[in-house]
Amino acid sequence: MATLALPGRRALAVDHRAVGRFTMATALVAVLAYLVLAPLIRLQLKAFTGPGGNSYHAAFARDGFGRTLLYTVGLALGSLLIALVLGTWLAWASTRLPRRLRFLSVFPVLPIVVPAIALVVGWAFLLAPGPGYLNAVLRKLPWWSGDTTGPINIYSLPWIVIITGFSLTSFVYLFVRAAFANIGADFLEAAQVCGSPGYQVFFRVTLPLLRPALTYGGGVALLLGLGQLTGPLLLGTNEGITVLTTDMYNQVSSTPVDYGLAAAIGSPLLGFGLLVVLGQKFLLGDQRRFVTHGGKGFRSSARPSKIAAVGIVLFSLTATVLPLIGLLIVSLSRYWTKNVRPSTFTLDNFRKVLEASATRDAIQNSVVYSLIAVLIVLPIGFAAASILLRGRRYPVLAPILDFLVTLPLGVPAVLFGVGFLVTYSQKPFVLYGTRWVMILVYVTLMLPFATRMQLSGLIALGDSYEEASRVSGAGPVRTKLRVILPLMRSSLGGAAALMFVLLTQEFTASVLVRSLHTQVMGTVLFDSWGSGFFPLVAAVALIMSAVTAVGVAVALVAGGSDSLNAL
Repeated sequence: MATLALPGRRALAVDHRAVGRFTMATALVAVLAYLVLAPLIRLQLKAFTGPGGNSYHAAFARDGFGRTLLYTVGLALGSLLIALVLGTWLAWASTRLPRRLRFLSVFPVLPIVVPAIALVVGWAFLLAPGPGYLNAVLRKLPWWSGDTTGPINIYSLPWIVIITGFSLTSFVYLFVRAAFANIGADFLEAAQVCGSPGYQVFFRVTLPLLRPALTYGGGVALLLGLGQLTGPLLLGTNEGITVLTTDMYNQVSSTPVDYGLAAAIGSPLLGFGLLVVLGQKFLLGDQRRFVTHGGKGFRSSARPSKIAAVGIVLFSLTATVLPLIGLLIVSLSRYWTKNVRPSTFTLDNFRKVLEASATRDAIQNSVVYSLIAVLIVLPIGFAAASILLRGRRYPVLAPILDFLVTLPLGVPAVLFGVGFLVTYSQKPFVLYGTRWVMILVYVTLMLPFATRMQLSGLIALGDSYEEASRVSGAGPVRTKLRVILPLMRSSLGGAAALMFVLLTQEFTASVLVRSLHTQVMGTVLFDSWGSGFFPLVAAVALIMSAVTAVGVAVALVAGGSDSLNAL
């Protein structure tokens, strides 16, 4: 009888642990469901209020809404095209850098590290029709020597598209670079042996193998293009250029506030986001079709090229260094004019900014809110990644969890900003005006990055380390803490670095949920821009960039030398 009872007890113990894991997984899904879905649902419920009980008619029937929709699509598609072309070329170039110049592969990522709002302001200082420094230089050329303004107008839609495309190029580059590096030389040599010229090899062999990377990277760039607020708000307002995001912002920042109208205006963005996410899954299908090497005997197809190094340097100078130079010149000047006089340069603007309590509080808030959000979302992302890795154990929960952690990437941040403003300014959780509403929206926006980057690290580790630890008698918790997490140091460091970068420069959601006591660097910079004293604006932008750079350096040092590859 005793022999028969023992297996039953073991089975009961196993079932008890399984029930415990399932309960914890269910609790995680429930919390994330409320965090992600509640703001969007509340927002859509608001859209059914207003005149006649429906704000959709009021939103879509307004004069100029069709033009707003057209500008939104044009901005997204135009910037996507630029990002795909430049990002793919830069990814190709990064795999062909000579050995001593491989550090240049970091340069195309700089537009992510430098705050987007700082780059936009820098471009305004360079290409404003009148006092823009580059325009002043161009007007010295014979073609435009008689002009008093221009020839470039940074406030026009084409140039807003161009600078947005520069910023989105980095996201495409991050995805496509790894794919290029993993294409084996055997594939290309086989095509060449069959007589295919170089351009046919690229379009018939290389490009199809890049489909997953281009689909993911292009999808991310398209979603970010649709949700752009910084460029259109700071630059497009002067020319009457309105996109859906700026239209939403105007509705919630004016008096009286019309949340229902703002929600209805943002509905196309929500629909576009869901279509892009579903389209990615449909286009990729079975990803095993895109495996390019099996590990043994793999030879990279990359051949060193000095032209590749020149191209990467030129992009970095154009997309990042030039606007930073514009910021530096204005920040050292007493006034912003087209004339540069080094003899009048002063550090007074930096002194005024750092002495202002509002700026110091904003810097502190940005760092503290970002750190707290990263510390919260990292373990959440690890738990979510662990569940997704063992999806067979959770056939119902895993797909739901996958959808929840992906959705914040598919929904523009402006929608979450308005949604959190609506949700947490009323019962049961009245958090508006406190730091926690900022931190919660930051955590929500970072869920895709925290989960995906750690999931990639877990997949790369495999099961052997965990199995060996458990055979040695270690429990699940000890195995995670003593074995898995140390081995994932680079993935954790890369995830922390990326999220800290994105959060310290976050503007779109922050400007909507901020209060007088919860200002961050991006919102202070925006308010300074509105005041019209541009040397102080430039000083704030450079300080914001410096804080972000220091945070990235600390995260990369803590994560080890491989953190940048994980990023």
